[in-house]
Amino acid sequence: MAVTTFPMVETCPSIGREKQAVVADMDGTLLRGRSSFPYFALIAFEAGGILRLLFLLLASPLAGMLYYFVSESAGIQVLIFATFAGLKLSNIESVGRAVLPKFYSEDLHPETWRVFSSCGKRCVLTANPRIMVEAFLKEFLGVDMVLGTEVGSYKGRATGFVKKPGVLVGERKADALRKAFGDVQPEIGLGDRHTDFAFMASCKEGYVVPPKPEVEAVSTEKLPKPIIFHDGRLVQKPTPLLALLTILWIPIGFLLACLRIAAGALLPMPLVYYAFWALGVRVYVKGHPPPPVNKSSGQSGVLFICSHRTLLDPIFLSTALGRPIPAVTYSVSRLSEIISPIKTVRLTRDRAIDASKIKKLLQEGDLAICPEGTTCREPFLLRFSAMFAELTNELVPVAMVNRMSMFHGTTARGWKGMDPFFFFMNPSPAYEVTFLNKLPLELTCSSGKSSHEVANYIQRVIAATLSYECTTFTRKDKYKALAGNDGTVVEKPKLKPSKVMGC
Repeated sequence: MAVTTFPMVETCPSIGREKQAVVADMDGTLLRGRSSFPYFALIAFEAGGILRLLFLLLASPLAGMLYYFVSESAGIQVLIFATFAGLKLSNIESVGRAVLPKFYSEDLHPETWRVFSSCGKRCVLTANPRIMVEAFLKEFLGVDMVLGTEVGSYKGRATGFVKKPGVLVGERKADALRKAFGDVQPEIGLGDRHTDFAFMASCKEGYVVPPKPEVEAVSTEKLPKPIIFHDGRLVQKPTPLLALLTILWIPIGFLLACLRIAAGALLPMPLVYYAFWALGVRVYVKGHPPPPVNKSSGQSGVLFICSHRTLLDPIFLSTALGRPIPAVTYSVSRLSEIISPIKTVRLTRDRAIDASKIKKLLQEGDLAICPEGTTCREPFLLRFSAMFAELTNELVPVAMVNRMSMFHGTTARGWKGMDPFFFFMNPSPAYEVTFLNKLPLELTCSSGKSSHEVANYIQRVIAATLSYECTTFTRKDKYKALAGNDGTVVEKPKLKPSKVMGC
């Protein structure tokens, strides 16, 4: 069947489709990219580690040869086995829920999405394992039905082999579609290659999505739900070349991270700024920080109210000031506390006890706090806990933003003790610290403002500085979305399926 049998997707009208059904392929159709390797690589690294990613990378040439010289199905089976064999199903589901949506959402094909989003009933037919794509499709794109390849399992672990009828390609897609819809014929079928023509012919209308990866992806603001929370260590989508570079860089990057951490922990704080620059860590300071408090005067210390990007925020605040600023924390690993160059004080989440601790620390000098209670990677600010506003009028908002090119320095699902190492493993990580004006007395609680009014005002000021959006989401919302718990479990959490939160 020739490509010209079906018209191009650009010619498909999208008006008046609210009661119609659309069926679309995924790679190359719903997504601009035709290769599924980056998403398998994300599963391999985030659920299996660096050795699993290496195994997948070594197996990918074999998969490619089978794909072109034997069959599409054979090539995909190799990728599935190399990625999934032996992994816990719960870990795969967790990555599919918490990591992949961010990368999938940045690769939506504009013309396909125009047609797909206009229809009232949406179905995706894909050769990819259903377990890795279903969470994104249903939670963020409003897909009603996902028909994908089913992976075998044994005692909660994936075998790496495919269940019958096998990888969903060609006639198998058409059979799956007829089985799901019965005698009802979907109105629109969207595909990008000849193996999709079989299921497209089973629809009333069929349209081909041409291979044009250079088209601009759909803006994430146009998604039914914005992606506020996501997890995983990798910043960029791992193509085969990037996966290789990542594998080669990790041992080098770890040694470099140890050197950077040692410099921050062992050198006097006034020298840390220059040591970081010499070691490739960029620190940019904006605004006018307040001078240190004279302890002999009996004046209360300044409480720096920071937006929360990584657990290193107070350290880079201290670096920017050239003096160590103690920080109160909600939950950090013991390793992070040991290597920290500043004093950290754990809060108990008991309001009275925590308030007493913070007041005592302010009597001793300046203090840093991140009232969001947890980090957020996207351009959003989570709800600010209002307790800090009741404890002092000496409030200085600080807008923190960072830049990482290879690894994220935060995690909700992994071991938090590695967070500072992953941040410093980036080739040239950067932090921008912006000191805002001290809060006027008339905007504090002492002038009759409620603590919530003060907290919300500071949240808005920091958000405006960073061009971020304010939300009412909390730490519990984040951990429920990414890890299936409320974020207060000390032990390694047992991962459970959970819906990702959106606005």
